Amino acid sequence: MANDFFKSSNPTLSDKTFDQFDSRAIQNPAERMTIDGTVNKTALLLVLLVASASVTWYLGSINLALAMPFMMVGLFGGLISAIVIAFKPKWVGYLAPTYAILEGLFLGGISLFFAGMYNGIVLQAVGITISVAGSLLFLYKTGMVVVDQQFRTAITTATMAIFAVYLISMVLSFFGTTIPYIHQGGVIGILFSLFVVGIAAANLLLDFDFIEKGAESGAPKYMEWYGAFALMVTLVWLYLEILKLLAKLRGRD
Repeated sequence: MANDFFKSSNPTLSDKTFDQFDSRAIQNPAERMTIDGTVNKTALLLVLLVASASVTWYLGSINLALAMPFMMVGLFGGLISAIVIAFKPKWVGYLAPTYAILEGLFLGGISLFFAGMYNGIVLQAVGITISVAGSLLFLYKTGMVVVDQQFRTAITTATMAIFAVYLISMVLSFFGTTIPYIHQGGVIGILFSLFVVGIAAANLLLDFDFIEKGAESGAPKYMEWYGAFALMVTLVWLYLEILKLLAKLRGRD
């Protein structure tokens, strides 16, 4: 059932994703997914991420070489954790905190790198990320933005296209080249970053909708961890894209 649910939770599918969960099937309410439980778990993941990020930030402030091994462990370890969750969603209660810690190790180092180039850029990126997330949550809860099937399909398609571009760019980098303009501080590069930030932000709406529908559908308790994990992945992506956008803008000064 868990694997079937994960496969059908693709946001390109219909609103009937959660129909397989009968709220009457789990008699004990304490065993059902709730919004409050997901919020609490998201807060815990954020605390773990910030705590581990402070480790590589501190080590990197002494000597960046000291932080590099931790950053690499965090980068690849976080990726492996996310892949395992994809195949074993019931393990998410253990792996989501692991992902947050590992991802924090990477973020602490990369944030310090950007901070070394542009003073105050990290605080700006954090502030904008929080503002964007809060604003979108308000728009979603007030019904000013409705997540329907067409919206899911459009955002998911755009997200896949972005990651395809990043993958191609990474492969080209092995041959000493890359996709022109998009990584630079020119008009095209800034417009590309604005587009990516917009799509990353829109993915938060998909996460909010996923969490709400999971709670309404009587999903099992472990899905709180999955909802928190999905939200964490999007927030990390959004923060990194905002950081890159600010760097491009500051680089033009």
